[in-house]
Amino acid sequence: MYNETITGKRKSRPYRKRKRALSEEETRQRITEAAVELHGSVGPVKTTVSEVARRAGVSRMTVYNHFSTEAELLAACSGHWAARHPYPDPGAWSAVADPAERLRRALGELYEFYAEGRDMLDNVFRDAAIVPPLAHLMEGYWGAYMTRVVETLARGWFRGSENGHALRAALRVALDFATWKVLLDEGVKGDETVAVAAAMVEGVAKAVGVRKR
Repeated sequence: MYNETITGKRKSRPYRKRKRALSEEETRQRITEAAVELHGSVGPVKTTVSEVARRAGVSRMTVYNHFSTEAELLAACSGHWAARHPYPDPGAWSAVADPAERLRRALGELYEFYAEGRDMLDNVFRDAAIVPPLAHLMEGYWGAYMTRVVETLARGWFRGSENGHALRAALRVALDFATWKVLLDEGVKGDETVAVAAAMVEGVAKAVGVRKR
């Protein structure tokens, strides 16, 4: 009887540990989702721990137990949102040989991504200027991503030592979220946004003597 009781207890411990781990993971997920919702509605700056806790159905201390710093919570939120809104893949654009056609395809997919995530992106880009942990996170994720995008789109153009920087600058302007918003604010809609942005890049390339190979 004693051995059976002990054996039973030993078998139950891993189960209890797994159950507790699942419970903690579910709590962490609720906190993350609550924070993501707030970031998309009011922005990171106006997101408070108290409101995150209320929406997640936990105490403020529980939030701190799972995320001891703002940077940790922001990183979790970024990963959660990005998993549901994946960035367009620059690797898929590399198969397009013509750089002008590649540019238009990239702009189309990127602008569609902006349209789908406008509220979140608007809040995050705005608040990154005044939230250092968010700025650092954006530089690591979005900054690295945009560098890859520019490198992908710059291939196939003849770039001399004096004009390569102009092409890259034009690409960054055309690809920027703020540029897309300006186009919309000025009444440019649908496929016209891509046409205007692409024409801008091609116009700069022509003006500085950059041509397709």
